[in-house]
Amino acid sequence: MTPRPLDEDALDPRIWKVAWVVILGPLMTSLDATVVNVSLTRLAQDLGVPLTLIQWVTSGYLLALALMLPLSGWAVDRFGAKRVYLGCFVLFTTASIGCGLAPTAGFLIAMRVLQGMSGGLLAPMAQMMIVRGAGRHVARVMGLMVVPILLGPLCGPVLAGAILQHGSWRWIFFINLPIGLLALGLALWILPRDADPARSRPFDLAGFLLLSPALVLVLHSLESLSSRPAAHGLNRLELVAGLGLLAAFLRHARRLGPEALLDLGLFRVPTFLASARTQFLSNANAFGGQMLIPMFFLLVRRVSPTQAGLLMIPVGLGMLVSFPLMGALVEAFGPRRVAGAGAFLALAGTAPFAWPGFGTGPAVWLCLALFVRGLGQGGISIPSIASAYHALPKAQIAVATTTLNIVQRMGGPVTTTLLAIVLHAGMGGQSLAASGLSAAQALARGHAFTLAFLLLTLVHAGAVLAALQLPLRQHRLAPGT
Repeated sequence: MTPRPLDEDALDPRIWKVAWVVILGPLMTSLDATVVNVSLTRLAQDLGVPLTLIQWVTSGYLLALALMLPLSGWAVDRFGAKRVYLGCFVLFTTASIGCGLAPTAGFLIAMRVLQGMSGGLLAPMAQMMIVRGAGRHVARVMGLMVVPILLGPLCGPVLAGAILQHGSWRWIFFINLPIGLLALGLALWILPRDADPARSRPFDLAGFLLLSPALVLVLHSLESLSSRPAAHGLNRLELVAGLGLLAAFLRHARRLGPEALLDLGLFRVPTFLASARTQFLSNANAFGGQMLIPMFFLLVRRVSPTQAGLLMIPVGLGMLVSFPLMGALVEAFGPRRVAGAGAFLALAGTAPFAWPGFGTGPAVWLCLALFVRGLGQGGISIPSIASAYHALPKAQIAVATTTLNIVQRMGGPVTTTLLAIVLHAGMGGQSLAASGLSAAQALARGHAFTLAFLLLTLVHAGAVLAALQLPLRQHRLAPGT
């Protein structure tokens, strides 16, 4: 069942079996995260705790993901992708049962942290196995793989509503048991065996103790600052501490070279550097828009939360249209043209919001712009991911995937924090929840959103420039070493 080597041009049809097995991990974690987010109010009521505590059901999961992500490259080199994938799935399914049986909020949060430690690694594992098996056709395979993951956030609220209306919130977690057992059986049967590594890298304990806390502190502080831009004290100290640890890790990694937890030498490879830049900015644009656009609809256009959600549907539809086409487009036109065109479309769909009055105009124009934005966003990530592995030997795929995932995940929090700061400064400290505004306050709010959309437009322009540095053509990956 082992797919053909990476340096063969033909796509082994068996890779599709591998793809549909490994996609069950990211799909389950994506669906699970959406369902849990919708259920926080019920969790707080039934467990008798405030929302400020129960929100750690979500935050704990995300921070555990950041804590464990740097381990994925070393773990694959040491134990093999299939073994790590199976271990993560067993742990995630077991933690899901623990969540469903949780007697207290503290126990539930602890189980969610365990889910984050395991489930967060499933996406990098899936990406590694597809890259190794699909070779130069990785864009075609990943383009179709992403579609089910996109359906997770769309189906999650509906599933959560049905469960909460007809049963206990505990079934939100128990439904992972049959999915997990099915995925484990298929993975044991279909996934190719791990080859014994010729040489296993020693574990960089010092690098882990620097990088993992750095990511947790930076991401948590940026998340807090994005929701409360005027926050003082602990959050800012947390950010400074995280950046200090990150700087210490970079010095450590430069000194250790290829033996470090992350090999910084990857950034000396032009195609990998271009892909990392594109991934960072693509994630920045996606998260920035997810925060800014619904907030604009609620606070400036003054629509209901339900209407705001409906207005965001065209973004998802645009992505659903573009993702399945990525493989054929990349093979026909190359990563640079496809990702460049996608970044330009995303820019074209976002820039009109920076024009005063556009956001309060006819809804049909808003939907059209958001569809174009989604169409473009769906055309950036896969070509840049496929390009990242160009000219890298097979032995570096695991650490390259870890590095790329870390860089990508940093883009969203950085941008949402900057956008929140711009909004807060533009409104002169006015509360976002304030209603019954005077004419001057409403004008200031509209002006603040215009400035924020201008900033987001500039980030989109940066993504266009980054995408134009990707390889012109998609070549085969370098053979294993």
